[in-house]
Amino acid sequence: MPFPRALAKFNRRVTNRVANPVAGRVPGMGIIVHTGRSSGRVYRTPITLFSQDGVYRVALTYGRDVDWLKNILAAGEFQVETGGHTVTVRDPVVRHDAGASWAPPGFRQAFGAFGVEFYLEGHPA
Repeated sequence: MPFPRALAKFNRRVTNRVANPVAGRVPGMGIIVHTGRSSGRVYRTPITLFSQDGVYRVALTYGRDVDWLKNILAAGEFQVETGGHTVTVRDPVVRHDAGASWAPPGFRQAFGAFGVEFYLEGHPA
């Protein structure tokens, strides 16, 4: 089972505000920039991000029923801030991998322990 919803609420209100200024520069983290489906508002969401072989992968630590994921799937693309750069990512797809084999070893074990079975995958534009 992914992280609890109560933790997501706390992170939105507290942790994200602290993480946003540095998440786009820290290895294993990034910021997804996306637009609300209804509001049209631009959001910045810190995420766990990995890039390998020209593919970006985002751990869905709160599962598949989160607004930022719905926003980017509806849009078909999003921006990710990583390594001090902004990259447009297209063709987002949610994939399932109970073993998190797509993640680096240390993260793989953590995701397995917390039941993080889904991830988002996309390709740079």
